Amino acid sequence: MSERKDYTNGPLCLSGRNLTRVFGTGAKQNVAVDHVNFDFHEGEFVSIVGESGSGKTTLSKMLLGLLNISEGEILYQGKPRDISSRKKLNEYWKGIQPIFQDPFSSYNIFHKIDAVLLDCIAMRGGRNLPYEKKVEMMTEACSFVNLKFAELTNKYPFELSGGQMQRLMIARIFLLKPKILLADEPTSMVDACSRATILDMLLNLRDETGMTIIFITHDIGLAYYISDTIYIMEHGKFVESGKADEVILNPQAAYTKRLISDVPKIHEEWDLSTVEMINNL
Repeated sequence: MSERKDYTNGPLCLSGRNLTRVFGTGAKQNVAVDHVNFDFHEGEFVSIVGESGSGKTTLSKMLLGLLNISEGEILYQGKPRDISSRKKLNEYWKGIQPIFQDPFSSYNIFHKIDAVLLDCIAMRGGRNLPYEKKVEMMTEACSFVNLKFAELTNKYPFELSGGQMQRLMIARIFLLKPKILLADEPTSMVDACSRATILDMLLNLRDETGMTIIFITHDIGLAYYISDTIYIMEHGKFVESGKADEVILNPQAAYTKRLISDVPKIHEEWDLSTVEMINNL
């Protein structure tokens, strides 16, 4: 478990005010994100926890600028976010980068690993660096995630395992060094051993670079293991938020209590009453 820190009085990097996203109109209207408010601080590890359909992935796409906002606003480094042009959006993306759930669809299948990493160096202004320097940077980034660049060069990402591809995504983040990393279920499609490795790498990345990490997950146990702050999301709303210990050890919302009770306990008989209740709906 990571050492928790209190970022309450630290500098803000990303905030939301009454953030809302509505799909459809009239009788078919669906409010996916419903007037949520949040403050994420520099260097903070934040988890947004909720079941499928709770709105957490829609929120993450809004934070990345991939979905328009129906109502409310996003503040980036204390100022209203401006992504009104492609140039401004690209500049914003230098400060916030994602790791997506499915590593197999996160790469262009026609680009080799060298090209993926060289693009990151170019984004950070290193396009004209000597090639030897670029190789040194790519080697360092791969070493950070326990990969050997010499064994990856001239290969395609699809030649790697799922766990290796997610680690390569972290190497990409290591090169880009954004202010904010948004990790949307980055461990859900890898095995348990790779999952623990990826979580530790994310923590090391935060500790080494000081970036803010927003971790989107349905797994409240993982969230507690890794987070400073937790937001619980249900039906598009934050029903509870606070320091990780406060939310998990002293939950107030009924939904939070149910998520915690649904975590299997090895030495106790499993309570399947919530599963039966859901199946009867």
